[in-house]
Amino acid sequence: MNDVRITALRKANYVDLQMLYENPIEHACSVEEGQEWVSCGGQKPEGLCDSAWESMRVFVEALARGEGNFYNGWMRDPHSALISCNDGFRPVSFLLQAVE
Repeated sequence: MNDVRITALRKANYVDLQMLYENPIEHACSVEEGQEWVSCGGQKPEGLCDSAWESMRVFVEALARGEGNFYNGWMRDPHSALISCNDGFRPVSFLLQAVE
């Protein structure tokens, strides 16, 4: 099984949507751009947000098994994927890369 590097590339913050729809929360997303994790054997890395993991898990597991070329050539590197978490107020884009 391959390891998979997970890199937070970009984090958006939609304050207008938060003001309109979000209940106030004490702890928002703590992911920072440039932050990295490594998934060993397709497992969730320590410290990675549970919600983000659920958004990317199937892709990480597939890359760990040596699969790739998602959606028939979607990514330039067939052993990678660009996945966003499902937080509509603060979405984070993650680059997933198989590491041999």
